[in-house]
Amino acid sequence: MINLHVKMKDFDGAYDLLKEMKERNLSHTVGIYNAIMAGYFREKNIYGGLMVLKQMEHADVMPDSQTFCYLLNHCEREEDIIKYYEKLKCAGVQMTKQVYMALINAYASCGLFEKAKQVVLDGVPNKSFNEIKSALASALAIHGQISDAFDIYEEIKDSGCNLEPKAIIPLIENCQSEGELTRLLQLLEELHDPDYRVEGCCRVLLYCVKYNHLSTAIDLLKQLKDAFHVHDNELAMEATVEEVFCLIAETQPVNLKIGLDLLTAIKEELSLRPSRKSLDFLLAACVNSKDLHNARLIWKEYKAAGFTHNVLSLLRMYQAFLACGDHKSAATLLHRIPKDDPHVCCVIEACQTTYAKSSLKSKEKKKKEKMKEDDRKEFDKEGVN
Repeated sequence: MINLHVKMKDFDGAYDLLKEMKERNLSHTVGIYNAIMAGYFREKNIYGGLMVLKQMEHADVMPDSQTFCYLLNHCEREEDIIKYYEKLKCAGVQMTKQVYMALINAYASCGLFEKAKQVVLDGVPNKSFNEIKSALASALAIHGQISDAFDIYEEIKDSGCNLEPKAIIPLIENCQSEGELTRLLQLLEELHDPDYRVEGCCRVLLYCVKYNHLSTAIDLLKQLKDAFHVHDNELAMEATVEEVFCLIAETQPVNLKIGLDLLTAIKEELSLRPSRKSLDFLLAACVNSKDLHNARLIWKEYKAAGFTHNVLSLLRMYQAFLACGDHKSAATLLHRIPKDDPHVCCVIEACQTTYAKSSLKSKEKKKKEKMKEDDRKEFDKEGVN
């Protein structure tokens, strides 16, 4: 019941049950307090989590290794790491692999990377050595020390072992500089667990879209289609494609070409129908790049995919017309947009204001350029005379 209250974020209810247990002379276990502590930390309530430790002391309940894992994972200062590590030793709590990992994460999150490495150098259990060292590589990658993380990765490979799958994902996620595709594909090949493999594919796919690696992106989409087909999970595939087009729409400058090429590949090579949301993102990309020609092409894709134009697509196309200076077409389309929703009216007004200012700036710029050109010609005339 206490776990249920914690999951519902009802900490008062959890404490009421603790009081009730005390009144009935029922013993409080460390697991109960750990559940409440974990709940507070999940909610980013550090003070609440630390207060649980105080309550454990008052109730004469000894913390266990899991308690110290929670505490170490939420340390914000080196002094706190030292304090809880000393408490752990004084309490005679066993150093489990989870504690070693928590200690590494604590140091790394405080920017104490050499001390994080020292945890492994000081000696860890042989049976957990690879897992703990993988956790070190993961922690370094997450906190921006990608070069050091790959050094640890190479050390693990040289020792004849493999990086743990859950540690490979942070390396892929944080290795985002241009020119890293070969390294990312190598990491991906080491992911044999189906779930981690799918996650890794998705992250490398987004990298390919970001840096314009079209053929590899298409290949990864095919792999993902096969993986999702095994589990009959078409919605997951649809969400992945939508995330790709969302990235294209949000990236500046907009790389519309790869978006259009991927749309073609999705239809022709993967035999998939683009979702409405995917087309919405592509239409937004056309707006951002002020590409009216391709906006018209995407506009036709809605019908080809079996969708009617809803309020969102109408607003996007209205934006495209305004952004590209086709005010006549914008005025015609405006009559088709339902205006019974005040939010829609606000969007229309915002579009008109934004693109009116943009148009004015463009005109002023052209006017200044013409004046400069006229001045130059006048100067040239005077020079000749």
